[in-house]
Amino acid sequence: MKRREFKLLQSQADIEAGFELMRQLRPQLGDLDSFTQQIDRQSQQGYRLSGLWQDEKLAGLIGFRESENMLYGRHLYVDDLVVAVSLRNSGLGADLLNKVRDEAKRLDCTFIVLDTSLQKPMAQRFYYREGLLATGMRFVQKLGTT
Repeated sequence: MKRREFKLLQSQADIEAGFELMRQLRPQLGDLDSFTQQIDRQSQQGYRLSGLWQDEKLAGLIGFRESENMLYGRHLYVDDLVVAVSLRNSGLGADLLNKVRDEAKRLDCTFIVLDTSLQKPMAQRFYYREGLLATGMRFVQKLGTT
């Protein structure tokens, strides 16, 4: 059986180890320095990035934050969820979501919430299979050039 270990990415080395894997999900990411600075800024706003190691290799990442609003009350919002391409369909994504579910329950959150692109039908199928339901659409307007 393969050994799996979850760990919050806190050290510089751990965060750097997650860069290439995160680029599979977010190809627009610039260089390693920009990524680590982005993680630092988001962490100051409550973002946490956890990794899942399988046989001592970083195999998946899930980034999330605790939030509260009128729609969901206290909830955990999943910003990022990625499993290495070579390891998809191996149960790692479900393990990552289960870890966040456990954390949400520990924090007395009512929901976990995430967004996914309309152009990602495989991700949508995965989320449905994991018990997440599509409840709306997100509308976005880009402002300025940044």
